[in-house]
Amino acid sequence: MLFHTGKKPHVCEVCNKSFTLKGSLNNHMLLHRGEKPHVCEVCNKSFAQKGNLNNHMLLHTGEKPHVCEVCNKAFAQKCNLNKHVLIHTGEKPHVCDVCNKSFAQKVSLNNHILIHTGQKPNVSEVCNKSFT
Repeated sequence: MLFHTGKKPHVCEVCNKSFTLKGSLNNHMLLHRGEKPHVCEVCNKSFAQKGNLNNHMLLHTGEKPHVCEVCNKAFAQKCNLNKHVLIHTGEKPHVCDVCNKSFAQKVSLNNHILIHTGQKPNVSEVCNKSFT
């Protein structure tokens, strides 16, 4: 019944994230304890949460159940579809604090910020020069 009230009485003592169900808090605590009981039978990668293992399994099956309604491009994970849709909407929610330039994807903003900081985080293994 708490779902309908919006109340989340179970609070993580480590990060203060709150949950409606005690079981959800217990599951969340696995992250803080570093426990990863859910193991991929294909590659042995382990996960704290069953849902993360389920998402990972899509990599092995090649299944892409999340399809863009605009261009029909398919994605294994919903979060990647959500990022992709921004291309079609023109929405650019990630804004540079320095110059106010906006970007559809956070990774693009992070790369852009390097222009302002002068950082060059990538180093060539061939010539040892750094670049953005």
